[in-house]
This record gives sequence, structure tokens and C-alpha cells, in this order.
Amino acid sequence: MRAPPITFDRAKDLRRRMSPPEVRLWMRLRVRDPERPPIRRQHPVGPYILDFYCPAVRLAIEVDGWSHNMGDPDYDARRDAWLATQGIEIMRYSAADVLREPNEVSAGIVAAIMERVRLRQG
Repeated sequence: MRAPPITFDRAKDLRRRMSPPEVRLWMRLRVRDPERPPIRRQHPVGPYILDFYCPAVRLAIEVDGWSHNMGDPDYDARRDAWLATQGIEIMRYSAADVLREPNEVSAGIVAAIMERVRLRQG
């Protein structure tokens, strides 16, 4: 589902103001590899913005705990349910884990993406 213009504008703003854990993770995920599908940051989908998203395998990666821990759990549940109806799977990592072990977290994300690529190729 295409995001409304206001969501695109908000995503653009969020790309400029990423949290420290998001920046640490993005520095590792943005590296282009011809074997791996690209990952986007602060990607709008419908009325929502995903921290990171790999459209080739419909996988969202969320960093929880920096700004998300002050959010509404009911909102998160509705958001996750809506994303599931769009065929988007969500992986969550705590901001503390990203700050403590950014290489391990990014390696886990890349491994999950590549596993999904292999499964789709049969």
C-alpha cells in the first residue's frame, strides 16, 4: 500500500534525525552487496514508517527501546497486525543490543534476509 504524502514527509525527516542505535545499525546495513537485496531506512508503508525495510523479502527491522519504549503497546500491536496483512514480517532488536553488539545484530539481519532469499529461490 502506498503511503500518504504526510508519511513520506515524516519519513524524510526521520532519516535526518535517526536515533544513535539506528545510526549504528544503518552504518552496517547500508553497505551494498551484489549478493544481498538492498535495505532501506525509515521506509514509509501505508500510514507507518519502518525503521529498516528489505522490500525484496518483505522484512521490517525495528529498533525498540530508544524512542519506542515510550510508545503505546496497543498502537504497536495494531501496527504489527496491519503490517502482517500486507505480508510484512517484523524482526525486533532492542536499542541496547544494537549499541552493545552492532556487528552481531547486523550479521543476524543479513543472515535472515539471505535465508529468505534462498527460500524464495527454491
